[in-house]
Amino acid sequence: MTNSTVKPPVWFWIVSVLALLWNLAGVMAYLGQAYLSIEDLEKMSQAERLLYESQPAWVTGAFALAVWGGALGCILLLFRKKWATPIFIISLVGILGQMSYNFFMSNSFEVYGPGAMIMPIMVLLVGIGLVLFSKKAVAKNWIN
Repeated sequence: MTNSTVKPPVWFWIVSVLALLWNLAGVMAYLGQAYLSIEDLEKMSQAERLLYESQPAWVTGAFALAVWGGALGCILLLFRKKWATPIFIISLVGILGQMSYNFFMSNSFEVYGPGAMIMPIMVLLVGIGLVLFSKKAVAKNWIN
């Protein structure tokens, strides 16, 4: 049987579409942060504004890599392309860069409280899950 004849199961498509929606929400969050208006900055507390303004450019770059890579990886899954796996790995590197800054180099959890740890942990788990999911799809010949 050739790679092109192996049909992925229905749950592959469901997971791929849900993952794309998740990553598109990440893209929207990135765009909201990258193009934050002066009015939005003025609505922040002083601690939040200082945290935002002191964030290094490389963290914003890592955020962009994470969300745009995740969205592209999901599109590649939907087109059944094995390039999804290396793109998800690049996205995961972006996630790790951004999260390492948030967890170890900034005071974001002091500013936002311990509840602010939930979303970064979810993002990391989804990023790892998408790498594993795409590797399984390649191994099962669902994508080629």
